[in-house]
This record gives sequence, structure tokens and C-alpha cells, in this order.
Amino acid sequence: MKLTKNKLERYAEVLWWGLTTARKGKFKRGDIILLRFDLPALPLAEVMHEKLLSLGMNVVPRALMNPTMERNFFRLANSKQLTFQVPGERELYEALNGGVYLYAPADLRHLKDIDPKKIGKATVSKKYLRDILNKREEKGLFGWTLCLFPTEALAKEASLSLEEYEAQVIKACYLDKRDPTAHWRAIHKEATAIKKWLNAMPVQELHVESENIDLRITPGEQRRWVGISGHNIPSFELFISPDWRGTEGIYYANQPSYRTGNYVEGVKLLFKRGRVTRAYAEKGQDFLVRQIGMDKGARRVGEFSLTDKRFSRIDRFMANTLYDENYGGAYGNCHLALGASYSDTYAGDPSRLTPKKKEQLGFNDSALHWDLINTEKKRVTAHLKGGKKTVIYENGKFKY
Repeated sequence: MKLTKNKLERYAEVLWWGLTTARKGKFKRGDIILLRFDLPALPLAEVMHEKLLSLGMNVVPRALMNPTMERNFFRLANSKQLTFQVPGERELYEALNGGVYLYAPADLRHLKDIDPKKIGKATVSKKYLRDILNKREEKGLFGWTLCLFPTEALAKEASLSLEEYEAQVIKACYLDKRDPTAHWRAIHKEATAIKKWLNAMPVQELHVESENIDLRITPGEQRRWVGISGHNIPSFELFISPDWRGTEGIYYANQPSYRTGNYVEGVKLLFKRGRVTRAYAEKGQDFLVRQIGMDKGARRVGEFSLTDKRFSRIDRFMANTLYDENYGGAYGNCHLALGASYSDTYAGDPSRLTPKKKEQLGFNDSALHWDLINTEKKRVTAHLKGGKKTVIYENGKFKY
């Protein structure tokens, strides 16, 4: 295995950098951190657990269901079981200061025969936990990060050997460097300059064009571009949560998507007045339709993102959103997320964003957040207030 103990320790260092960078407030000894992991990620979970304990954190380790258990749950659970809330879960989430998720799926299609309505119902029932953490994060009381641990299932779906897949993870996260966090700090500094440039523009509308995309997005009032914040390891994307009401046109995802044990390919969305009015998928059509019918916000845009290929070392399809939404390659990528928006893209103090204020500004609310990725050669033009326009992104690079 290429992920030796030494590289796992570097991985843990990078995750700690991500966690501390993502949180507005500082961690202190005695803080509570939830360490969630899929079972194949146990080697990294052990190293991360040791790291957090050595830093004085109180760690709550939690192994997640394996594919068999998850399939049994959705196959056998009745309505009450689908929405069952674990006693004490709310209290735990209201006390959490940090969260680390080690994603390592043993199967990516194990729920393909499960009714998407059941998956949606379970997801909606847990939304209140995410809302709790969002509020804590806005106040600087919570920070989170996540990463991927290579598995045979991931490698197979990406048409790579496990060794090749591991090599991509090592390269993408700079684990092949003696001090990977130094590289992340440098990328963070460069990205900060680009975000400052973007946020200084009085943008009224973004026009995204590629072979199969012709989409207009309204950034909205009191917005800012964010990204490369430590939340995702790796992460090279800069993104905004637009005013969903101004989305018009056609979006196409030329990259496949693996979501809750289902496979979806060739997604094409038609937006009118901010909502998806038509949705097509070359594969996974029924799942797509059910997902965007999850709640009223699932047909609206929650995020628009661009990745500069000069940052990203990812140059292969990885069958995983975390990596594919950060793909560098020849032309970088953009992705559009249906569903929930991110309050940290609010230009003011996110902790002052009330539900009413979010609604007024066009921040979307949903139990869904589904990233759909396009890696085609593209141009993004900013139409500025006052009538001027300027190209901000072309051929995989910001025009900074």
C-alpha cells in the first residue's frame, strides 16, 4: 500500500490544518470533535484519533454503516424507523466544536434498487442536525473537514488499480511532500488574492458557456466568493451561493455522479425563473427526478463553483465528488449544486442571517446538496453593474 504510516501521519497533519483553517474560532483543549469514518478508513481513523487526543481534544469516534447494513436499513425500515432520531444526538451536536469525516465507500451502487423516496425521507429527517452545526459554525463555535480514503470500489469505478488510485490521492493532497501543510498554506494565500479580486467586482450576472452549457447566474446582493478554506481535503474550488431566483438557461454535467448508492450520468437541467423545469439523465433518470423532488428547494441552485487548473494536481476521473469537483486536467471544471446554499458566502456576518433574511436575499434552503460537474472547455463572463462585462474564467484559469 502506498499510504504508509508516514503518509497517514502527513494526512492527519493536513486534516488538522484543514480543521483549524475552516473554523473561525480557535480550538482549545477539551473541545469535542466528532470523528466519523467508513470502516475501510480505519487505518487513517486510528492515526487521526491519536493526533486529536495528543492535542487535548475530546474525540467521539463513530464508525458508519457498511453497504450491507445501509442496504438493509433502507430495504427493511418502516416510516418510523427511517425518521428515528437517536436519543442525545441533538445534545451532542449542540456541543460539538469540530467534525472530521473520513469517506471510504466499500460499494458505490449498493442502493441502486432502493426507492429514492425512502432515501429522501431519511435525509430530510436529519436536516435539523446540519442546521445546528451551520449555526454553530456561523458563530465560530464549530469547524469541519473531510477527506477520502482509497478503496477497491472507488478504484474500480474510476477504472484504476488501487495503487493508481492511491497515487492520485497522495498527489492531490501533497502527501508526497515532506511538509504538505506548507503547500496548502501557499495555495490558500494565492486563492485569497483571487477571491479578493472577484469580490471587488460589482457583478450583476455571470454567463457560463461551454459546448453544452448556456447558463446565466445571478450572484445576488451581499455575496462573496469563498473556497480553499480547509473544509475539504483536497479542495481547489472557489464558489458562491447565488441568488437562486436569477438562474436561467441550460446546465449539463458531463461527469458521472455517485450519490447515496446510486449512479447518475449525463444530467441536463433546464432552468426558468430560478427553478429546474426539466431534468434529464442518460442514466439514473428516476433517481434524479426523485432527488430534485425531495423538497421545494431541491430544484433550485445552492452553489456555483470554479476550479483553477493551476492549483489542482487531480488529472483523472476519480468516481468521487470531492475529487471530481476539484479536477484540474486540461480545462479545470465548474460545478453547480442543487439544493442547500452556504451561509459563509454572505458578505456580512453569517451569524446574523435569519431565515427571513436568507429568503429575502435568495439563499436557498433544502435537505439536498448535490454537486453536478462539468469539465468542458468553458468561458465565464461577468456582466457588471453599469453595463461593462469582463471574462473572469477561461480555459481552466481565472483571468486574475
